[in-house]
Amino acid sequence: MSARPSHVLGAVAVGGSAGSAARYGVALLLPHDAQAGVPWSTIAVNATGCLLIGVLVVVVEGRHPLLRPLLGVGVLGGFTTFSTYTVDAVVLASRGAAWTAAAYVAGTLVTAMAAVSFGVWSARRLTRRPA
Repeated sequence: MSARPSHVLGAVAVGGSAGSAARYGVALLLPHDAQAGVPWSTIAVNATGCLLIGVLVVVVEGRHPLLRPLLGVGVLGGFTTFSTYTVDAVVLASRGAAWTAAAYVAGTLVTAMAAVSFGVWSARRLTRRPA
């Protein structure tokens, strides 16, 4: 069964709305200002989103063709915020915290990749799906 392009677009839009609302909720609970220090809420959102993307890849395999666009591209794409991550790094560097900015950039990338890998690994173990 294949999904029609209009259905895929609708699924991404609905999921993106939900993901963006969830990210906004996190920003209210964990506000940050890159001027004041390391933007921990952005790191938390991106790491959590990457972990869930890893889980999603395993769990939705072979299921309804709209699940991946809805949950992956939509919800988790709307939830994660790598554009804010980039702006935060520029703000850190522009205020004279070049080493903090570099550590933030590298640390976020390592954390994101580790989170995706751990999500895939743990979902395969829990669902008993082979690699």
